[in-house]
Amino acid sequence: MPQYKAPLRDMQFVLHELLNAENHYAQLPALQENVSRELIDQYLEAAADFCENELSPLNQIGDREGCHWQDGVVTTPTGFKAAYQKYIELGFPTLSADEQYGGQGLPNSLAIVISEMVGSANWAWGMYPELSHGAMRTLGHHGSEQQKNTYLPKLISGEWTGTMCLTESHAGSDLGIIRSKAEPNADGSYAISGEKIFISAGEHDMAENIIHIVLARLPDAPQGTKGISLFIVPKFLINADGSLGERNAVRCGSIEHKMGIHGNATCVLNFDQAKGFLIGPENRGLNCMFTFMNAARIGTAIQGLAASESSFQGALAYAKDRLAMRSLSGPKAPEKEADPIIVHPAVRNMLLTQKAFAEGGRALVYMLAQYEDIVEKSEHAEDREFADNILSLLTPVAKAFLTETGLEAANKGVQVFGGHGFIAEHGMEQIVRDTRIACLYEGTTEIQALDLLGRKVLQNQGKMLRDFSKIMHQFVAKHQDQPDMAEFVHTLTALNQEWAELTQKIAARAQQNPDEIGAAAVDYLFYSGYVTLAYLWARMAAVAQHKLSEGTSEVDFYQAKISTARFYFTKLLPRTRAHVALMATGVEPLMALDAEHFAF
Repeated sequence: MPQYKAPLRDMQFVLHELLNAENHYAQLPALQENVSRELIDQYLEAAADFCENELSPLNQIGDREGCHWQDGVVTTPTGFKAAYQKYIELGFPTLSADEQYGGQGLPNSLAIVISEMVGSANWAWGMYPELSHGAMRTLGHHGSEQQKNTYLPKLISGEWTGTMCLTESHAGSDLGIIRSKAEPNADGSYAISGEKIFISAGEHDMAENIIHIVLARLPDAPQGTKGISLFIVPKFLINADGSLGERNAVRCGSIEHKMGIHGNATCVLNFDQAKGFLIGPENRGLNCMFTFMNAARIGTAIQGLAASESSFQGALAYAKDRLAMRSLSGPKAPEKEADPIIVHPAVRNMLLTQKAFAEGGRALVYMLAQYEDIVEKSEHAEDREFADNILSLLTPVAKAFLTETGLEAANKGVQVFGGHGFIAEHGMEQIVRDTRIACLYEGTTEIQALDLLGRKVLQNQGKMLRDFSKIMHQFVAKHQDQPDMAEFVHTLTALNQEWAELTQKIAARAQQNPDEIGAAAVDYLFYSGYVTLAYLWARMAAVAQHKLSEGTSEVDFYQAKISTARFYFTKLLPRTRAHVALMATGVEPLMALDAEHFAF
């Protein structure tokens, strides 16, 4: 089983050298006095120690044991509950939460880095505390003062956990057709009835209470998405003095038997006139929910990043040690019976692909987290609007592209191990199974693609895309006269222009047939992902070249950055050519065959 080692040096490179985190926080008055480089690094080191020594050893245990359900009670795998208590003691749940309710008031972009470590070390465990963030965010934005005071302190401390109860068996991602009902009670509360499925961490033994945030319909509510309301439904009701009261009428009917993430309880929850409390206005539940969707999707993007990183770590260690065949250009370890497989070009291709996706994905996630800081904390409306545009555009890219490339990286990890990769004890196949779900939840890749092309680009006439295009153009303009950057800048310039041209072509075709959007969307998203990571790899190469020109004791580290950037541009970025060609084929080949003729 790969033993996770937090890539602290690369995290520090992205935070301090690429994204200038300390300067970023200094521009936000709410954060400028609280966050220094020293504080950031202290938290990273503490989180690394916890993830390497507490969570990583539990990863394979959780996969092997899974969760156990009996009569509505869920028991988590050995060691999970104890690790959660340690997590609380270290103060990680309170990190980025509101100080008014017991949080530390630190930026979410710092919490994101810790989430990456937790997810890479043990994704199934990490879902228990991470699922609380959606509940906290919803309450923080839309709850009444009484609701905030009742629920936020215990959620923030980690004594309670939270869930988001959205979908139902017949609905999937189409929340407009959910059937759960909310009947008004005489005391102002509501009786919630219905069944919710796929509720991660919906029942467990790690916290004393679970606060469910539930979508349901009021009587006579309009059909579709405009008739959905949002409710708080606690597992245990709360007494006036804040103590736990009677058990609410929400029960775990079963847990799913899944391909992966066995250590996390994915629950069917049955609400049998459970007492609930309305959050926000009636029939505005989806609007309330979307206030945290960007954060939730970035959280899922982290799973793709985590899969790339953890699989790369396992594959790299194995490739350095495993002996097989001789290099075609002559023995590289003549004193041994064969060469380490890392000398073979095919193996290096797989390892560098993993490395490029992991480090590029890290840069993308951390950059988006900083834009989220600006949306949440900036005092300037213009800055908030611009940051929100970039966040809205790139969040579906990050969620879908990083989870798909994370799955690719995980598969390559198995491939590097050869037959041993297929054996459970090595842990590489678990990474594949655990990360497969990331391409599905919080909206499948195909749904993210429609969101990107249909809503974020075409629906606002390309304004969000133009905003990001300006960022890339400014970078190119800054470095276009630097010979060492020419190989990156020329390619990025052409791609930036092509991105706009492709968008215009799809928009023109969609005026004749709206299905053209659906036909092009997935390839458009992949194209957007490759170009976005190209921009970030070019930025990382520029930083590395500057450090080398200044003189540094870390020559190998910065040379590796430049070499990986070149690999990305020469070996991975050409994949955009296939996506451009596929977009040009249009919708006709997809619709030519009648549905009834797919099989005979």
